[in-house]
Amino acid sequence: MPSFVATSTGAAEHGGDPAQTLAHLAVTALVDEAELTPKPALVDRRGNGAHHDLDLARLCGSARSLGDGLVAIARAAAAEPPSPRLREELGRIGRDMERAMLAATGGGNAHRGAIWALGLLVAAAAQTPPRSATAPSRAAATAARAAALARLPDRFAPRVASHGEHARLRYGVSGARGEAQAGFPHALRIGVPTLRAARRQGRPEPCARLDALLAIMATLDDTCLLHRGGQDALTIAKTGARAVLTAGGAGDPIGLTLLYQLHADLMARWASPGGSGDLLAVTLFLDRLDDGAGPIAATAQEAWSWRS
Repeated sequence: MPSFVATSTGAAEHGGDPAQTLAHLAVTALVDEAELTPKPALVDRRGNGAHHDLDLARLCGSARSLGDGLVAIARAAAAEPPSPRLREELGRIGRDMERAMLAATGGGNAHRGAIWALGLLVAAAAQTPPRSATAPSRAAATAARAAALARLPDRFAPRVASHGEHARLRYGVSGARGEAQAGFPHALRIGVPTLRAARRQGRPEPCARLDALLAIMATLDDTCLLHRGGQDALTIAKTGARAVLTAGGAGDPIGLTLLYQLHADLMARWASPGGSGDLLAVTLFLDRLDDGAGPIAATAQEAWSWRS
């Protein structure tokens, strides 16, 4: 398999190969999410956030370690229609990617949730035609195909429940699996519209991405927060994120002050909104499938308040 290189600003060495292009988009989305600063209690350019085992270098190294696996996923999906056999092959590749991630981070779980989400989306995008007049949103079509893949069984999936799965069962929330099976609504219906609305309003790109993250946090039952800090941490995250957005977002001086306060509140509980971070990477990936435009439209207020 050819080596894969991607950075948040550079081009992928894909030579027109659709599988390499999709993998590059996914890895770049992960690196861009990691480097975005200041995020509340997440790894960024300032430090480790609420993580002992991760820093920015490890997080970016983990993202880049997934490139070859994502290429393999895209090629497998392009060669076969959705089926239980394809789902099992994607699961096998995903488990190989987890081993690559653990090797790159020295045992840190940097991207297990992102492997699940972006693996499904890369597979779905490999089966989805580019944007056209008759199909103007490749992102929406890709999310729908990913949901269908997520609902297929994988006989070989590990039976040991993750921390996120324990939190899902304890608190009765949908979790990462439910989010995928529903077509990633927090990315497609909240993250992408918030991102694009902020751009239309002239916000700098980092502020637009932070607002998209906060919009996701304001509505998501994040199992990472529930695992780390219970319902109290989740409530603080949702309330704090809404307060930042109501004050004008990350680009507003008051909003930025509230963002730093949210960071301090979550750090005091050592609670990281990792699920929201994964869905911001999903948001950036879906946005780029449509070249940053398309019919997924909503005002920022409509986007982040639809489930509040």
